[in-house]
Amino acid sequence: MTLSSGIGNRLLAGLPAADLDLLAPDLEMVALDRDSVVSRAGDQTEHVLFPHSGAISVMIDMANGQTVASAAIGREGAVGTLSVLGPSPAAVTAIVRAAGTASRIPASRFHAAFSRSPAIRHAVQIHFKAMLIQLQIGGACNALLHLRDRVDHDVLPLTQEALSQILGVRRTTVTLLMRNLRASGAIISERRGEIEIDPSRLAAVACECRDTMRLEIEGIFSMNATQSRVLVLPTQ
Repeated sequence: MTLSSGIGNRLLAGLPAADLDLLAPDLEMVALDRDSVVSRAGDQTEHVLFPHSGAISVMIDMANGQTVASAAIGREGAVGTLSVLGPSPAAVTAIVRAAGTASRIPASRFHAAFSRSPAIRHAVQIHFKAMLIQLQIGGACNALLHLRDRVDHDVLPLTQEALSQILGVRRTTVTLLMRNLRASGAIISERRGEIEIDPSRLAAVACECRDTMRLEIEGIFSMNATQSRVLVLPTQ
């Protein structure tokens, strides 16, 4: 399989050739079958996966026995990268939601390359940042709805600055989100530290967070774009 910038897994495609060479001998192509479990909470992480296509949901186990999706990983990221922090049981379960393919490397071999390569460490940092943004922005719409439930009023005592602090994201991210919500009618007005919402419309357009999150992640990769390189990966 041939990787280049914009094709295949973006973390691998963005690495310099010499750093890709540290991984290439141990990478193998695997199929991602729909509904298959690629990582289970409590198990040791044996492999790091770099999806080229498809989608993997990161699931958190709740106290009542149910599981909730907290994030989605595709060709922009990887599964199992926390293994670089040392051997420990996986904290989450990862399940394939859309079939595809991935490059797989033993966690021990990835850790060895991670230790040798600043570029690989930087790629992992990019992945962690993208995941953090996904978790933060995913809660933006719900944050407004939860506050409305507590004050029992459609006019919320909240500024954009306060919302950015609650979510732990940049003010520019909140500004973009609010613009989308105003256009949909979910937010009626903002004035002097108050945000007036339409609860029913806000609940209906909660997926607006998805577009904000996508733009943020694209911004990360744009800032870290490198010259296109090609890697031929071994297959089984």
